[in-house]
Amino acid sequence: MDTRFLESLLAVVDHGSIVAAAQAQALTPAAVSQRIQVLERDLGQTLLERRANASAPSAACRDLLPAMRRIVHQAHELRRSADPAVAQGVFRLGAVSTMLTAAVPGLLMDLRHRAPRLELQITPGTSAALYDAVRTGELNAALIVAPPFPTPFGLQQHPLRSEPLCLLVPADHPARSAEEAFADLPHIAYDPNSWGGQIAARYLADRGLIPQVLCALDGLEVISDLVASGIGASLVPDWAGLKGARPLPDGAAYQRRLVLLTPAAPDRAAARQAILESLTNSRPAG
Repeated sequence: MDTRFLESLLAVVDHGSIVAAAQAQALTPAAVSQRIQVLERDLGQTLLERRANASAPSAACRDLLPAMRRIVHQAHELRRSADPAVAQGVFRLGAVSTMLTAAVPGLLMDLRHRAPRLELQITPGTSAALYDAVRTGELNAALIVAPPFPTPFGLQQHPLRSEPLCLLVPADHPARSAEEAFADLPHIAYDPNSWGGQIAARYLADRGLIPQVLCALDGLEVISDLVASGIGASLVPDWAGLKGARPLPDGAAYQRRLVLLTPAAPDRAAARQAILESLTNSRPAG
């Protein structure tokens, strides 16, 4: 049942005629009459007692009026709750380190205009920890690497960007492949226990490469700085903040997917929509 048709019926009841209701709704009297006829067919009841220049609710309509008004009010509230412009209150958002630097500043700037009454409370962490925090309700949403398993019922992924695996070597090193890089450089590993690091580990395993590991880290910023200093090489996703990343011929087959993880339920729908729109609007290039 279309709630707009109920709104037209209520307009007739409140204004006393189809003509007056049509004027109030910026519709033609014929359109209002058609809507009410559809309602009468759906409900199997005569809803209006029609006179020459006026209309009044039938007995059946008077019995249904309280429920109709509740339905229309709830529909208005539902539309209102999904409007980013009315998002307000504290929204608890988690973010992995690369999203804190690459996405959150632009997100905060855009939200100042898109949802000025919304206050973000940012929690840093690993993808796995932030995933658990969303699942248990400690966070309203999180910017994380997509889990390496199907999303369970009750959670929803909103894709943001994909980053192919790339090679990091010192600027003066000629390597263009992992084989060439690790032939004479130790591996500064993207932590294989992290969800993003598992992708790099799978790349090496698929090629039978076992480089000498200098250290394992979960922070791409630190890995990038260490490689730039000349002490090793690394395989990492092509994040916007990297220094001197070189594409791998088959890196696109090993992508890190970044998502906004939220509960599937419509709670905080307006805030969630505002954040998604801001992330899209302020998305970094690359």
